[in-house]
Amino acid sequence: MARGNSWMGRIARTVLSIVLLLGVLSVGSVAVFRWINPPYSAFMAEAQIAAWANRDSSYVFRYSWVDLSRISPNLPLAVVASEDQKFPEHWGFDVESIEKAYALNQHSHRVRGASTISQQVAKNLFLWSGRSYFRKGLEAYFTVLIEGCWPKRRILEIYLNIAEFGHGTYGAEAAAQRFFRKSAARLSRGDAAVLAAVLPNPVRLSAAAPSRYVQQRRDWILGQMQALGGSEMLDEIDAYPH
Repeated sequence: MARGNSWMGRIARTVLSIVLLLGVLSVGSVAVFRWINPPYSAFMAEAQIAAWANRDSSYVFRYSWVDLSRISPNLPLAVVASEDQKFPEHWGFDVESIEKAYALNQHSHRVRGASTISQQVAKNLFLWSGRSYFRKGLEAYFTVLIEGCWPKRRILEIYLNIAEFGHGTYGAEAAAQRFFRKSAARLSRGDAAVLAAVLPNPVRLSAAAPSRYVQQRRDWILGQMQALGGSEMLDEIDAYPH
């Protein structure tokens, strides 16, 4: 009996050590990216591996980091208007949107998401695609770490650099160059609204040849950008206690 207890104890200590090590590594990774720009994201790696595995010759990887100060304020405003209007004030989770999405999903075959910008950064930067409870739990964990370690402007900066705006096209600079032949700093309100409009499904929706749906969504986003107070809203992001 004593041998059995000793064996179980060793397993428990090993598991605990692994959990603690992973915890330290995750906290360290989040802390490092507050100051160091990520050269890649988990989502980019997953997409590249899938393209290689499927021999997808249409997949061309485009990614070029650009600081938030070199991105037209039209784009962060459009993204907040489109994806997460409570971004300046929440702590990573929009409880009201989650409750609404849950209620709608009970009566619909189409799953509606309610992820904030912070949650999308957590998923895209550190995790893999999928809808398992385990992955969602890790997403929530990384979201808490991100909100606790990074100022809101840093969260927005990383999001704008790792979000997919087209098949294999990641970040504001790569998207601006590919779809509008200009730098991210020169994106107009209309350009920004189109890019934000394709974010829900950047592989199916096209910023190069916007469908009627994308055009309607662009027009809605432009109205929301105006309602949020224009670029002045971005100056207030870090004014909230955090």
